[in-house]
Amino acid sequence: MADEPRPGEGGHRRTRLYALTDGRTAAAHTALTMDTTITAVAVADGHSGLPSEWQAILAMCSPPGGLAVAEIAARMHIRLTPMTLLLGELAERGLIEHRPPLEGAETTNVHLLMRIRDNLAWI
Repeated sequence: MADEPRPGEGGHRRTRLYALTDGRTAAAHTALTMDTTITAVAVADGHSGLPSEWQAILAMCSPPGGLAVAEIAARMHIRLTPMTLLLGELAERGLIEHRPPLEGAETTNVHLLMRIRDNLAWI
């Protein structure tokens, strides 16, 4: 059984993380946690000129849903700290939106919890 190719692979060379983040080791203005939800900003002209890793993240976080930072890192096979830097770079360029994790009152919604469970089953 063949393994599913990782985003950014399949004949393409992965870009080094320090190149994707302009050598930054901390996001200047964006504080993201592992449970922050990321949603791509819809852009009419597309993202064809962006690095393949950025394109993969934007594709998997398409509106209206979005994904948690930890889920994006897992799907991209990138550790959490470098992923937060990468997402911080995308946020600063206006390519993604982020919202804080759910409040306590929101986590008691049974229908919401069932949707989260069902979505995790697909991973």
